[in-house]
Amino acid sequence: MDANRIERALVIGAGTMGHGIAHVLAMCGIEARLADVSQGAVDAGLAKVRANLQKGVERGKLTQEQRDGTLARLSGWTDNAAAAMGVQVVIEAVPEKLALKRQILGDLGGKLGPDVLLATNTSSLSIADIAEAVPHPERVTGMHFFNPVHLMKLVEVVRAPKSSDGAVALSVALAVRLGKEPITVRDTPGFASSRLGIAIGMEAIRMVEEEVASPEDIDKAMTLGYGFPMGPLRLTDLVGLDVRLSIAEYLASTLGPRFEPPKLLRDMVTQGHLGQKNGRGFYHWDT
Repeated sequence: MDANRIERALVIGAGTMGHGIAHVLAMCGIEARLADVSQGAVDAGLAKVRANLQKGVERGKLTQEQRDGTLARLSGWTDNAAAAMGVQVVIEAVPEKLALKRQILGDLGGKLGPDVLLATNTSSLSIADIAEAVPHPERVTGMHFFNPVHLMKLVEVVRAPKSSDGAVALSVALAVRLGKEPITVRDTPGFASSRLGIAIGMEAIRMVEEEVASPEDIDKAMTLGYGFPMGPLRLTDLVGLDVRLSIAEYLASTLGPRFEPPKLLRDMVTQGHLGQKNGRGFYHWDT
C-alpha cells in the first residue's frame, strides 16, 4: 500500500496521545475517526483538537481554511468495529496495559482484511506480545508518537520479529506524510527513546530524593549545560508521573534493577501528584 493513498484511519483512544494522532492525520488530508469507550471521552478529545487548531490560527501557523478542513475530516465514535469499516490504518493509543492492547487489536484484526496496517502507540510494551493476539501479525508495528503530537517531530517506528518489510515501510512513509521524522528500531524493552529517557529521568528523581539540587536547578543543568530543550523533571511532569512510573517498572522487570523507580516517584504517584495533568508534580501547573 502507498501511504499517499491512505484515505481513512481509525485512532482508538481519545486521550492525550490519541486525539493528537487524530489531529495530525486529519491535518494531512486523511479522514480520521477517533474512538473511545464513552461519548464523554470522545467529545473531550475532539474539543482538545479544536482548541489546538484554534491556537494555531491565532498564532498565524494555520489558516482558518486549514482549521475548518481538518475539523471536517475528523469524527468521533464509540464503536470500534463500526469505526473501522473501510479504514486502511488503525492506530491504537489506549493506556499502557498489555491485555487491553491485545484485546483491542486482536478483535479488530479478526474483522479487518490482512492488508490493513495495525499500529500501536505503546512507548515501551513488546510489539511482539501485542501482535501475538492478532490474526496476520505481520501487519502489526509500533508507531510511537510524542506529546504534544501536533508539535513533536519524532515518530519511533518499531519492528517486531514478525513485522513485514511492507508494514514497516508503510509506517515510516505514513509518518513522513504526517510531517514527522521517523526512526526505525527493533522491538526491545523501551525501544530507543523511552529507554534513554527513563534512565535520565529516574536519575534526576534520585537527585531530588537525595537533595542534590532543586528540580529547577537539575533541569537547568541539562538545558543549559547539555542543550536539552526541556529538563528531565519538567518532562516527567508533562508526560505524567504515573506514566513514567509504569514504564520504569516494566523496564526494571525486563532489563534489570538499573531502571528501578525511586521511592520518591512511587510516593508522589500514591499521593496523586501526577504532573501537569492534575496541577502538581515536581512543579506547580495551572489546570
